[in-house]
Amino acid sequence: MKTILQVVVGILIGMVMAGMLYLTVRAPAGKPVELLPSPTPEPIYVYVTGAVNRPGVYKLPRESRLVDAIQQAGGFLKGADLTQVNLAAKVKDGEQIVIPGAKDVPTPQLVIGGSGLLVTPTPPAGELVNLNTASLELLDQLPGIGPSTAQKIVDYREENGPFTQVEDLLKIPGIGPATLENVRELVTVGP
Repeated sequence: MKTILQVVVGILIGMVMAGMLYLTVRAPAGKPVELLPSPTPEPIYVYVTGAVNRPGVYKLPRESRLVDAIQQAGGFLKGADLTQVNLAAKVKDGEQIVIPGAKDVPTPQLVIGGSGLLVTPTPPAGELVNLNTASLELLDQLPGIGPSTAQKIVDYREENGPFTQVEDLLKIPGIGPATLENVRELVTVGP
């Protein structure tokens, strides 16, 4: 009888030890840990002016370099003095970047676009936009002319032939006297 009792006690001790081992080794109860994605850093805004094709305020990712801002501004104008520019320099939020050179660069007209950003409505410095040959993209850069109005200008000239005078813009739905005055000095109907 003693051997049966020893066997039963051994089995009980084995079961208790197995239970304790199970409790210490098993995964803890509760919610699993969720890793959240790292927050996307806020963009920065810089004002690029001087000897660039499209001066204006541009939104760039953090850690951008001056070369990125110049690309957003359409690249350098002829006569830009690149010896005074460090294209590898990091840009900072709110920074004004003035590209030296091209002394005859006009001051751009800036307007607040639909996204709330200042955008440059002017074509490349010193060039007038020819209403009879300009692309949609170039027409879209004019103040008060958005993508749909630019398309209406292209459609008008395809249906009615070339514009004979700048005032013909008033025939385009959506273009009124105020818009005409905003673009009058920036456009031409010449060759």
